[in-house]
Amino acid sequence: MEEEQKEKLFAKREEGWKKVDEKQKQEIMEISDKYMAFLNKSKTEREFIKSAKKLADQNGYTDIINKNELKAGDKVYFINREKSMYLAIIGENDIQEHGMHIIGSHVDSPRLDLKPNPLCEETGMAYFKTHYYGGIKKYQWTTIPLSLHGVIVKTSGEKVEINIGENETDPIFTITDLLPHLAQEQMEKKLKDGIEGENLKLLIGSNPVNDDKIQEKVKLNILKILNQKYGITEADFMSAEIELVPAFNARSLGFDESMVAGYGQDDKVCAYTSLLAMMNLDKVKNTAVCILSDKEEIGSMGNTGMESHMFDFFISEILNKLGINKPNLLDRIFCFSKMLSSDVDAGYDPIYASVSDSLNAGYLGKGIALNKYTGARGKSGASDANAEYVAWVRNVLEKNDIQYQITELGKVDIGGGGTIAYILANKGVDVIDCGVPVLSMHSPYEVTNKYDIYSAYKMYEAFWKE
Repeated sequence: MEEEQKEKLFAKREEGWKKVDEKQKQEIMEISDKYMAFLNKSKTEREFIKSAKKLADQNGYTDIINKNELKAGDKVYFINREKSMYLAIIGENDIQEHGMHIIGSHVDSPRLDLKPNPLCEETGMAYFKTHYYGGIKKYQWTTIPLSLHGVIVKTSGEKVEINIGENETDPIFTITDLLPHLAQEQMEKKLKDGIEGENLKLLIGSNPVNDDKIQEKVKLNILKILNQKYGITEADFMSAEIELVPAFNARSLGFDESMVAGYGQDDKVCAYTSLLAMMNLDKVKNTAVCILSDKEEIGSMGNTGMESHMFDFFISEILNKLGINKPNLLDRIFCFSKMLSSDVDAGYDPIYASVSDSLNAGYLGKGIALNKYTGARGKSGASDANAEYVAWVRNVLEKNDIQYQITELGKVDIGGGGTIAYILANKGVDVIDCGVPVLSMHSPYEVTNKYDIYSAYKMYEAFWKE
């Protein structure tokens, strides 16, 4: 009798793989394979948006700038400066009364950026100086293979795309570290101080030109190579956006191949699964919107981040081309809209269990994680979802038999974090964070579980169909 009561009354958090049959397992593996292939081609925000545009074009989407009018069933997108993208399917219901169903993720990830004047030579070694982007542990970025990705834009307007280090025939680059034999002083430092930001210098060459009259012979040789291959000079780095990312690819992890290890899964795992779910939609009741934003890792500022008005511009264009726009309508529609802020959650790591509340942590392999609030310590900076909206989201999950867990980002007073949730919540949208738990978050090689990736995909699809 007591066992029956326990079964009825206790909340359950089960291993997701236990419920998976062979057909479902095959679908999980197929989606994960597609995800890894997409991730390997899309390590930067520009590359992700380029890949997303290609996928959208193949699935019947049109640039909204090229549309004069819209009707139910139309599929449109808008690309903001090649680094963020918004997509929509016009719903059958009146957008003025029912609002939109929005899923928003970000496609930028922690990395190293080249400084505006990066190239230097020191004692016969050529380096690129870097400035780290987002929250990283600096020591993790030394002694690993790195590749260069980005664009160089000349004053003529010509744009040169850079991608060096991904092909087997490409050279790779690295940041050196001190050998343990001579690192006694370094290893006495606090972990955060072991590697200084200014010492994250990328080693790029050591071969000098054969002319004793020339100062900085190695630097000149590097510039000659770059000029010959890309037609650039040192001054062109001033108008460049070049990022350093790990040169290794995403791979299946574990003897059972149940996990994915790869760079940039925060937040490309949620960005990809939401994008894939939207590509598999046809008609929807409520207008479905997918956000692929930039700059989240540094506060969502700038004209490609969610703090800009570019998303408002996209929605206003939809209203204009539906022929219904009028003063204050945008505000009204936001107030009737629902959103999943599809950002990753900190996965529970038993090796570092002390930072997590085990009852409220996100576990790998136990489904998608809902964060009612993020923020730091006393919920500072959090978007705290209303209980009514949490219940509505739970209902979507449960009636579609999608496994989920309600989580927090670590113990109280340990730390915290944030997403784009508060930005849309400030517009009046009902928002909750809803994403995949990740181990080693913000490292060069993050870990997710394929079951959770599948759960995210199924949830995003179900949310848009609601």
